[in-house]
Amino acid sequence: MRNRLLKTSEAAAGVRSDGRPRLRRALVALCVTEITSWGVLYYAFPVMLSSVTRDTGWSTATAMGAFSTGALTSAVAGVGVGRLLDARGPRLVMTSGSVLGVAAVIAIAGAPNLGSFFAAWVLAGLAQSALLYPPAFVALTRWYGPDRVRALTTLTLVAGFASTVFAPLTAALLDHLHWRAVYLVLAAVLGAVTIPLHALCLTAPWPGAHHTGHAREGSTPHARRVLRSRSFGILAAAMATAAFGMFAATINLVPLFTARGMSNHLGALALGLCGAGQVLGRLGYAPLARRTTPRARTVGVLAAGAVTVLALGLLQGPAAALIIVAVLAGLVRGIHTLLSATAVADRWGTEAFGRINGVFVAPITAVVALAPGGGSFLAELTGSYPTAYSLLALLTLVAAAAAFATNPDGPRRRGGPRTG
Repeated sequence: MRNRLLKTSEAAAGVRSDGRPRLRRALVALCVTEITSWGVLYYAFPVMLSSVTRDTGWSTATAMGAFSTGALTSAVAGVGVGRLLDARGPRLVMTSGSVLGVAAVIAIAGAPNLGSFFAAWVLAGLAQSALLYPPAFVALTRWYGPDRVRALTTLTLVAGFASTVFAPLTAALLDHLHWRAVYLVLAAVLGAVTIPLHALCLTAPWPGAHHTGHAREGSTPHARRVLRSRSFGILAAAMATAAFGMFAATINLVPLFTARGMSNHLGALALGLCGAGQVLGRLGYAPLARRTTPRARTVGVLAAGAVTVLALGLLQGPAAALIIVAVLAGLVRGIHTLLSATAVADRWGTEAFGRINGVFVAPITAVVALAPGGGSFLAELTGSYPTAYSLLALLTLVAAAAAFATNPDGPRRRGGPRTG
């Protein structure tokens, strides 16, 4: 059965059986490059934040604003990157992103003033749009076809260790080097790892590349129909709203714990175990996808997210109970990552997938960039973290209710994607 499914997947992707090794090589390469790209372009900065502000005199909010500007740039640029992926495939796009990423990190290291620092992070955002999850998700979805959930789960499980690898590595480098020198080292790591792997391993035939120009253009009416549909707009809004609610809740676990009189270390432990919960959630996504329709699992996952966020806001203790809920919140967030990665293909297929998915993930990327500060602002506005968490839960519940109005079953009209 598995071999038959693999052959079906390869046929859908335009890959003959002798192309299997290239698919496997591409998946392994993306696992390595996603760890490295997330580690250098995302997780290293929070570790270096205090060193940056102490050295430059910029406020934490200002420096963090530059970082968030990069993430917002990535969200906007992702729409155009999706079109490029459809037309040219991931090899050119992600290799170019690697080169741009190295240049961006060097620019961050050498920024002489605040304006240059912000400009460098805009450049980093452009690189992120071509290097982080969305382009990798497009590549694996198009290559693996019906077997995409297996490949996407593998990628997100492995790449989930990016912070585990790069946070301590960055801290260790800071013990011996100035933060600017650390960024130069990380630029070298990014270039040495991702440029050759993207250039040499993302070589499997790109579906549709052998078609005529007329066939390629045929995807444009489909993309327009999907992007203009009511179901697409509601789904994109629901997933982005839920992403804000769940991410703001989990990223602010430490101040939530301290606001309840618990120690900073205990809050950090809860945050770390929340990350472990994400891994568990990703492991459970494939069986969930086999047994549910796209709409049913979307509503269920978002509703579960609302419940865990509300529990964090209402539960006063004991600490062990709060930590258990934090792990469950992380589990739901882990499922949400794969839910976002598969939502478009499950409902509208993989035709023009890069273009459609680029539009779909843009608001999610944007709100995730705003969520850490947004959660803190909401707590200030309402006067307490528990009240803020209740409002975040309400937002997530509204998103779950909105998901009822989306396309229920996807292209096959029954069941979830086959995962083998």
